[in-house]
Amino acid sequence: MSDLSLPRPDTLARRRRLLAQIGQGGILVLPTAREQIRNRDVAYPFRPDSDFFYLTAFAEPEALLVLAPGHGEGEQILFCRPRDPERETWDGRRAGIEGARELCQVDQCYSIDKVDELLPKLLENRSVLLYPMGVDASFDARVQTWRNQARSRSRQGIGYPMELVDSGHFLQEMRLHKDAVEADLMRAAAGVSAAGHRHGMRQTRPGMWEYQLQAEIEYVFQRQGAARLAYSSIVGGGANGCILHYVENRDELRDGDLVLVDAGAEIGGYAGDITRTWPVNGRFSGPQRDIYALVLASQKAAIAAVQVGRPVSDYHDAAVAVLVDGLRDLGILRQGREEILEKQLYRPFYMHRTGHWLGMDVHDVGAYRQGSEQSWRPLAAGMALTVEPGLYFAPGLEGVPAAYQGIGIRIEDDLLLSEQGAEILSAGVPKEIEEIEDLMAGGL
Repeated sequence: MSDLSLPRPDTLARRRRLLAQIGQGGILVLPTAREQIRNRDVAYPFRPDSDFFYLTAFAEPEALLVLAPGHGEGEQILFCRPRDPERETWDGRRAGIEGARELCQVDQCYSIDKVDELLPKLLENRSVLLYPMGVDASFDARVQTWRNQARSRSRQGIGYPMELVDSGHFLQEMRLHKDAVEADLMRAAAGVSAAGHRHGMRQTRPGMWEYQLQAEIEYVFQRQGAARLAYSSIVGGGANGCILHYVENRDELRDGDLVLVDAGAEIGGYAGDITRTWPVNGRFSGPQRDIYALVLASQKAAIAAVQVGRPVSDYHDAAVAVLVDGLRDLGILRQGREEILEKQLYRPFYMHRTGHWLGMDVHDVGAYRQGSEQSWRPLAAGMALTVEPGLYFAPGLEGVPAAYQGIGIRIEDDLLLSEQGAEILSAGVPKEIEEIEDLMAGGL
């Protein structure tokens, strides 16, 4: 799967839609991400800012997009790096000014070296300036410098932006609702992610190291076309599975333990996000089965509650209700059900919510609450989210039978909503106990 084979989003239509929302008198200034130095002469692999990439599909660093409704020389303006044969010999090919203009279908394209010269002029006679406020202090300072330069001409009767608005106010809602192309890209990301998990299950053996299992999974991601990971992979054997964001991945996988794997591939700028928990030796023990079956039942209840029109909080509440009943049945919680729910007495064992928005960012943008009363927003067609309940019994946790201590289990799937229901994008990786054991034994 190459980038050329992936469906290409209609970024021009997105920009036109945003131009209409900005309206006359407004202007959007949106940079891509900055390259980050890891150490000395080594940079982290570059990944464009998600908002910028959503509107341009342009993956090079040192770029900036301006949307200026009604601008006489074109409403859509891109600044980027010019061609430079010497630098391209060292750092790789560039689209250049003409290439970027054609690729992004913008009206005008200029060298990024001209941004300080041209931006103040573009801000003139604009009343509202939209940009990603507070994300990058150095960019905040540059924006104020451009604005001050435009303001310096106010005595000549030239206006400048008096109102500053966070561009995320518009872009987050746009990105929250996925179109058909985005849905296909998310299916591809989930499919590649699922393939990596299946391969990981087949390869797991006692005596392996967490990083070796991580390498097996990420090998599949890259072999199937993932440009990068959606996030740092979590491979936690035994009690390490009780650490929610465990990323050291340096311990040995031991016979009799579980391993919790939370890993996802990024395809076309969209994230897969899957968690599975499986036995290192291929067979669940009795206590492991008890806890796993409870988490799986809670996930199924949560998935059933993911419906268009229902509040986004409903599926978390559904998962918690099942987990609480199960914890009482196991004797881990002994208080009454209502008291447990009211006081959240389950939180030592389940301390996170049951999911989040999913898209270009693994924890994608979009408000969960709306209105003056900040009530939970209803789910709508086009939204994508994860469903990921879990239970975590760290060693030494008070009130937990010894047989359950050291068990950490999370089961996570990616869902896409439509008017017909919720599509489980990550269904390609098994989660039933018998299916997992069969796959690890060489079946499926």
